[in-house]
Amino acid sequence: MNTINLVIGLHNHQPVGNFDFVFEEAYQRAYLPFLQVLSAHPGVRTVQHYSGILLEWILSHHPDFISLLSSMVSRGQIEIMTGGYYEPILIAISDPDKVGQIRKLDQFLRKHLDCKPRGIWLAERVWEPQLPLPLVQAGVEYTVLDDSHFKHSGLSGADLQGYFITEEQGALLKVFPIDEKLRYSIPFQPPEETIAYLQSLADSSGDRIAVFADDGEKFGVWPNTYHQCYENGWLESFFSLLEENREWIRVLTFAETLDRFAPRGRVYLPTASYREMMTWALPAAAIPEYENMKSWLEQAPFKEVDRFFQAGFWRNFFAKYPEANQMHKRMLQVRDDLKRLESDPAMQAAPLEPIRDLVYAAQCNCPYWHGVFGGLYLTNLRYAIYNHLIRAQVAIDRLIYGKEAIAHGWVRIEQKDVNCDGLEETFVDTDRMRLYFAPAKGGTLFEWDFKPCAINLLDTLSRRPEGYHHKLSEAGGQQADQSADFYTIHENIRSQESGLQDLVDCDSYQRVALIDHFLHPETDLDGFSRTKYREQGDFIEQPYQVQVEKTETSARLMFSREGQVQVDHGKVPMHLDKTIEIKAGSDSIGLTYRLHNRNNRSIEIWFAAELAFNLLAGEAVDRYYAAHQAAIDDRCLRSRGSIADLAQFSLVDEWLGLHINLDFAPRAEVWRFPIETVSMSESGFERIYQASVVVPNWKILLPPQASKQMEIQIELHKLE
Repeated sequence: MNTINLVIGLHNHQPVGNFDFVFEEAYQRAYLPFLQVLSAHPGVRTVQHYSGILLEWILSHHPDFISLLSSMVSRGQIEIMTGGYYEPILIAISDPDKVGQIRKLDQFLRKHLDCKPRGIWLAERVWEPQLPLPLVQAGVEYTVLDDSHFKHSGLSGADLQGYFITEEQGALLKVFPIDEKLRYSIPFQPPEETIAYLQSLADSSGDRIAVFADDGEKFGVWPNTYHQCYENGWLESFFSLLEENREWIRVLTFAETLDRFAPRGRVYLPTASYREMMTWALPAAAIPEYENMKSWLEQAPFKEVDRFFQAGFWRNFFAKYPEANQMHKRMLQVRDDLKRLESDPAMQAAPLEPIRDLVYAAQCNCPYWHGVFGGLYLTNLRYAIYNHLIRAQVAIDRLIYGKEAIAHGWVRIEQKDVNCDGLEETFVDTDRMRLYFAPAKGGTLFEWDFKPCAINLLDTLSRRPEGYHHKLSEAGGQQADQSADFYTIHENIRSQESGLQDLVDCDSYQRVALIDHFLHPETDLDGFSRTKYREQGDFIEQPYQVQVEKTETSARLMFSREGQVQVDHGKVPMHLDKTIEIKAGSDSIGLTYRLHNRNNRSIEIWFAAELAFNLLAGEAVDRYYAAHQAAIDDRCLRSRGSIADLAQFSLVDEWLGLHINLDFAPRAEVWRFPIETVSMSESGFERIYQASVVVPNWKILLPPQASKQMEIQIELHKLE
């Protein structure tokens, strides 16, 4: 009789910072019903992985689930895989943190499920050849990767019904290939089609192994899958068919296959992830070209095109998205600060474990990348990363400076390449704030950590072209019909609202703070907000000189640039000074602009200073604008408008207990508008609020060789 051995693996995860109702919905629609159906079919075994953050939530909210899971583990129906506790991309963190995160999850599993995992689920199946060594050091025996990883090594589909050995410096790791056809058919095709496909793989040797392993959320959370899997009974039918065909479909766990069968041989795998991820990692302009080329090759008389044709590389997300890179390098910076404490003999008795756990939580992979999945575009997930990092930094500060120094305040300045772009940045650290400036890119302020609220006020995301934006025309701008036919997320080109194709704007510079504009006289708010205007100066993202002055209680940064401004009679030389003053113990910064006309003629200029703040929600009633001297018809942070002759303007976040107050001297006209991105998720195209941009601006007549000074005082209040 021809037989096939089948391994079914599920990966279940919710990111750090996700909303509680999302956890609950995923639990009720996927995690719980899957286990309930599985428990009624004792002849079907599965392998399951749960991230630590998800297990913590389940234990706190639904402890009976842990009891059910534990009973199924103890009777051998479920094998548990380990992983990084907070689901990091392992290649993006240090080897000690790789081992530490895995051991943390192992401890949880031993305590609550009484098991010692043999295998690991790699977050997003991101693989690099050096991984076997730290994995083996953490006690891992095997992992599971996509068949594309193996095909890129030159293997063909017929070679992949089994597992292989790989190694790094003699550390041996077993690797299983996931069958992509199973990943696409389960649960999207009738279960009979999956059974027929398994029959095509079966042979008389008895040692062929087929692996399905994918996200558990596709069994109830992905669009329309709850209806398909449970209301229509797909999962029940599939498990029943497996039991009916148990004589030739042998459903095993990974551990059982390791114990019963020998490896197919040795393999060395290149850097890879699943096929869709490698496409998402490409530059936006390259994605349609790649997809067109792939379609053309698939029509040509070539066999298994994917063996020799692959796309991008996960680390390229740090090149594609400066915001992801900044988060990652900020995490590494905090980790380095902690490492220095760990190696300090005087700190051996210090409470470092809670700080280490905050850093681990900030390594959760989801906000560091973007595709159909990936949470870079989600403000709540980015906020969670910075929140954990800032809290860790505050705890480190307490150990380094002591309570007395914290009480009296302190100031520290460093100039170094903090984001690994080859350019030197300047950051100012106080007991209350940490601010990062980019002299080589317009003297901008690109991160502003307010420690009392543990928030990065400049955690913004600029609008940029994405490789899927051309598909908006296919979606037709029509809102998705959630009751429509069943489809996989990779086929989904539906919109969550109509008209999104009209909102696709691209920023020509990174939307942060202290961006210096000289505007064309015909500029209006709509054109400026959509970057469809004429810039008259050459100051944006251009190099500034910086001078630093520091005392024990204050810091002064003086940025300057000799540039040019276009006026009616041509380009004229313009000198700009931008001075920032920061004091210990203070929750405010003083900003002074001085514009000097180097020309021998009077000139009329329109100067604007752009500041983008992210307070997480554009339409929440407890987050809004305020202006003491003027009424604002629409105060929500997603609103847009212009108010003339203002001396003061504010942004309020009652949820965080934060009030951002801006004072202008002289009075300014103030524009406000949101940054909203159009991105794709598993639910289709959607609009997401990213930031509120505030632009004080002044129309100035400058006599020959004359100067004009503008002051902005930005004060933060932590509200009770």
